[in-house]
Amino acid sequence: MSMTASDLPLQAYVSYIELLAQWNSAYNLTAVRDPEKMIAYHVLDSLSILPFIKGKLCLDIGTGAGLPGIILALARPDTHWILLDGNSKKTRFVQQVVLTLNLKNVDVICCRVEQYEPEDRFSTIVSRAFTSLAEFFECSHHLLAPDGILLAMKGPEPENEIFELSTKVVSTRITPLLVPGVAGGRSLVEIVPKMLNHKFT
Repeated sequence: MSMTASDLPLQAYVSYIELLAQWNSAYNLTAVRDPEKMIAYHVLDSLSILPFIKGKLCLDIGTGAGLPGIILALARPDTHWILLDGNSKKTRFVQQVVLTLNLKNVDVICCRVEQYEPEDRFSTIVSRAFTSLAEFFECSHHLLAPDGILLAMKGPEPENEIFELSTKVVSTRITPLLVPGVAGGRSLVEIVPKMLNHKFT
């Protein structure tokens, strides 16, 4: 899905950053304190994986302050997102964001992924700074729809983690991500589990 900056809900992103900066002093939601840096490290970083989102039902595991799920849900109102985190103070913040921004395509659930039992399976499952690739795969692959994909946002060199994962998956693909204002480099690791008989598109 091709989008330009003019297609994005820019005011909503500004409102999100304002809320995050306001709550952060009390709730310690993110180590990034500067609102200008939040735009790069949270909004632009989350948007960097927008072209990889597949299908309509998406799950953000370990969403923390709602990242990347809130940002992607705003960009793609045609998708529905479940934002999952076991930390109640973080899910309280994310629920406030949902109410403030009037997001109709987001549900927030305070629950560990190991205990999560949804009725439907997900076309896309994402994680950002959640855990290792092997652990991400272990706790989430059973939640995927038959044509689903796992997306893990990582640093610039995820090869060691992929090596640990190699016996558990059919294939992985690494895509370098260039995020304006973010130092150190980023990458996206796409994972297709063995039991799902499909390939990358």
